[in-house]
Amino acid sequence: MNIRCVIIDDEPLAQRVIERYAENLPFLEIVQKCNNAIEAIDFLHNQEVDLLFLDINMPRLSGMDFLKTLKNPPLVIITTAYAEFAIQGYELDVVDYLMKPFPFDRFYKAIQKAEELIKGKEVRHLETREADKQDDTFIFIKSSKKTYKVNLNDILYIEALGDYVKIYTTEKMIISYQSLKNIENLLPTNSFPRIHKSFIIALSRIDLIEGNQVKIKDRLIPIGTNFKTEFEKLIRSI
Repeated sequence: MNIRCVIIDDEPLAQRVIERYAENLPFLEIVQKCNNAIEAIDFLHNQEVDLLFLDINMPRLSGMDFLKTLKNPPLVIITTAYAEFAIQGYELDVVDYLMKPFPFDRFYKAIQKAEELIKGKEVRHLETREADKQDDTFIFIKSSKKTYKVNLNDILYIEALGDYVKIYTTEKMIISYQSLKNIENLLPTNSFPRIHKSFIIALSRIDLIEGNQVKIKDRLIPIGTNFKTEFEKLIRSI
């Protein structure tokens, strides 16, 4: 299990400390470093992240005010030199509150808390998904004022398009206002792997795999670096 992390801190030295600590934990993946909260808002709008390392005292928008703007925030570990905000941080359900300068063992303890929360969330999600599953041969997709019943066997691939997804089937293309993650949660992952941050494919519809691309019909679809290993494992298991 990889944990995708973003560092939000206006101090380059503080960023480097977290990066250096993360290098000792292979399951931590630093996907972005932001010098202020405004940069982070833009990044989080387009990317899925598991954990934020968040400083408090930053220009333009403080860490606390930034956190309050997030509707469904990732897990958050506060990293700061200001102890007086600890109570406020825990009221916002942060995972941990690290006082700078913090040693590696204290950092690791915070990561273990985050790891347990993520594992628990995944278990609850799987339990809910199994409880709600009524039929695994089709899904319902909302598009504008219509709701389509889409047979899984008809899906070719699904592409993210900003806040929308495009679902390509053997008969048509459906545009739906939702995230790719939402669609991913509806599909059996062994049959519909995510091979790129913007693509989910139907494994049974692959015509060719060549290098870092798969071909489905006339479309060449890239295999993202972060998804390549899991995709290759899935292919080898068949």
